[in-house]
Amino acid sequence: MSFTLAIVGRPNVGKSTLFNRLVGKRLALVDDQPGVTRDLREGAGRLGDLRFIVVDSAGLEIAEDDSLQGRMRRLTERAVDEADVCLFVIDARVGVTAADEYFADILRKRAKHVILAANKAEGRAGEAGAMEAYALGLGEPLRISAEHGEGMDDLYRALLPLAEQFEAQNVQQAPETDVAVEDGDEDEDWRPSPQKPLQIAVIGRPNAGKSTLINKILGEDRLLTGPEAGITRDSISVSTNFMGTPVRIFDTAGMRKKARVTDKVEKLSVADGLRAVRFAEVVVVLLDVGIPFEQQDLRIADFAETEGRAVVVAANKWDLEEDKPEKLKELREAFERLLPQLKGAPLVTVSARTGKGLDRLHNAILKAHEVWNRRIPTARLNQWLSAMTEAHPPPAPGGRRIRLRYITQVKTRPPAFVVMATHTDKLPDSYQRYLVNGLRADFDMPGTPIRLTFRDQGTKNPYKDKASKISQSGALSKHRQRQKPKGS
Repeated sequence: MSFTLAIVGRPNVGKSTLFNRLVGKRLALVDDQPGVTRDLREGAGRLGDLRFIVVDSAGLEIAEDDSLQGRMRRLTERAVDEADVCLFVIDARVGVTAADEYFADILRKRAKHVILAANKAEGRAGEAGAMEAYALGLGEPLRISAEHGEGMDDLYRALLPLAEQFEAQNVQQAPETDVAVEDGDEDEDWRPSPQKPLQIAVIGRPNAGKSTLINKILGEDRLLTGPEAGITRDSISVSTNFMGTPVRIFDTAGMRKKARVTDKVEKLSVADGLRAVRFAEVVVVLLDVGIPFEQQDLRIADFAETEGRAVVVAANKWDLEEDKPEKLKELREAFERLLPQLKGAPLVTVSARTGKGLDRLHNAILKAHEVWNRRIPTARLNQWLSAMTEAHPPPAPGGRRIRLRYITQVKTRPPAFVVMATHTDKLPDSYQRYLVNGLRADFDMPGTPIRLTFRDQGTKNPYKDKASKISQSGALSKHRQRQKPKGS
């Protein structure tokens, strides 16, 4: 999913028909009566080899008040602001109307990229309307028929260069992970700077207060808040200075149970959660303290750990809680029980509405990021391994003793370690967990994903070849000394 395409236009120009055509299913209701679509509907669009998020919007109407039409218009304008590309659809059989001209002017000012499409242009009936569309000043109109699938090749050619542009931006914004390290390497380039801000994703259900929290961090109402359902945007990010730390916060809509998703993270919006996790260095899982640790929360936290991202759990709406000590105890107990793979990860309480707890959230994010980048010298690791195996020796299945000979850190972001050992196929999972928990406790790495790999060394001496080469070199030197002519 490389970009988001919002389909906008007056009522009854064929937006929902085009939406269904792009997603390949009849997801949106279609009828000749105008105004059938009222909410934003999103789906996974495909056109040739392009994959993108497509958003169907309500018809644009000239209404500024709080009427239903006015609220529908504001929701559509939000789609325009957050979409990467707007597909402005007019009815070629009706021609350009005053409303089309009015909304074309809005799109010129607010949309990042606009593609103009003259729908219902099949046959000769739409020729005049398609020609009129040039007057809107939005470039050459695409003549399409959403109902019959005509003009989709032209739409593909218009979208292709934009898709490549957004894909390049996505690659540039993606954080560097699994960074190889050498023993003694103390590079500090990972620390946040204006050139390389700390990348944070705030994830939560639609009513968890995510947008309110981000607005509080920004110090302004940059993101729309309210009861309306949000939309997904594939590459939106907001840069700011969070209590002295340069950050880029990736915004997503909430995790919704109705989403069609992958098997691995059932009932989780792929466009929302998974994209944000992959773009982030630290993932803030925002909970509603009244209904914490819903299935979606657990899945996104687990996916963040699987992807190797640092995780901070924040319980929002803390200002509404009466018995705070007892509630905090319940939250910690549930966290340890439901997410053992993130044992020790920061759990902080915040109020997005009042701003209380933002300092705790800031400190937890920095701590999680520092641990995610932690490097441990090989000498300390091997002293630790010796103490761990002495305190609790590995088992000896079938009388074969498992020997853990050597450990070293090979990567950061997240920390990854390799243990050279014998009979690694016989090493039980419980002993691996024992070592991982020991790494967390003894090297102060709570919560961060830890990758521990075992390589079977067998009984081979790793210095045997080196010693043999040294011996051969010494023997050759002595032989040359004996062969050296006298007096030379």
